[in-house]
Amino acid sequence: MKFTPFNIRNQEFNKSVRGYDKEEVRAFLEKLSDDFERLITENDKLSRELSDLQEQIKEYKKIEKSLQHTLLNAQESSSKSMESAKKQTALMLKEAELKASQIIEKAKENASGIRDSVLVLREEKKLLVARLKAMVNSQASLLDMNVKSIETKDEIKTSPVEEEKDDINIDDILEKLL
Repeated sequence: MKFTPFNIRNQEFNKSVRGYDKEEVRAFLEKLSDDFERLITENDKLSRELSDLQEQIKEYKKIEKSLQHTLLNAQESSSKSMESAKKQTALMLKEAELKASQIIEKAKENASGIRDSVLVLREEKKLLVARLKAMVNSQASLLDMNVKSIETKDEIKTSPVEEEKDDINIDDILEKLL
């Protein structure tokens, strides 16, 4: 049997010869009924509060799950971004190294070409200097020969055939030099 304040108030007891004082029992039952009613009311109130708090806990748990999910997604996104940034950095470094090596290689090729050009120019200079020396020497020789020939003409009269011979020799020499 379930006790209610109404049941406690209206409880009837069997009568006996030496029984309890009716008023005292009735006062006790009233007091017990009031306390029981207060306890039931308090229990109902606490049950409602418990129910409300359980609902709040459910909501907080949903929020917590959502926050955990969001945090996991943010961590994954962050790690992916970091990975992507590292890959991009590595790629940029490789690209820069490749460009640097290409620039260095091109500079080496240019330097090699310049060295080759300098060597060729030095050789050409040597050839030109040698030719000029040869021309100067031949011109000096011709000049000496002409001077000697003029001196000898004055002393000895030569025939016109010998003069033509000297001219032919000079032209041959110039052709050979050039």
